[in-house]
Amino acid sequence: MATKQDVENFLKEFKGKMKIWDVLFRSDRDSNIQALADLDIRPIDRKIILEKLKATDYSEGPIEEKLHGGSNMWVFGKDIKKQEVYIKITMGSSNQSVICISFHKAKFKMNFPLKTR
Repeated sequence: MATKQDVENFLKEFKGKMKIWDVLFRSDRDSNIQALADLDIRPIDRKIILEKLKATDYSEGPIEEKLHGGSNMWVFGKDIKKQEVYIKITMGSSNQSVICISFHKAKFKMNFPLKTR
């Protein structure tokens, strides 16, 4: 598990890179597309949600990643319209967009180790 400082550092770097290079959403996964319809959100809303991620939204990571430039994956969760949403992101390759690999309703109850109850 990452520390709060690790997560804050990742989010700062992720959001900074997203401002410059934007974000690529994996749209080849049915669960990601279906989530937009189920949650009644526009594709642009996903980016706004990513911009608002906080350390307390952290669920797990870093997780080794090999498909999208080898940059570690991080998992976050947000409550959107009373649904827990699973968000998996990565920094992607150098000089390219950050990547949102997953954005869908959580299939299982998520754990938030940095959230105080």
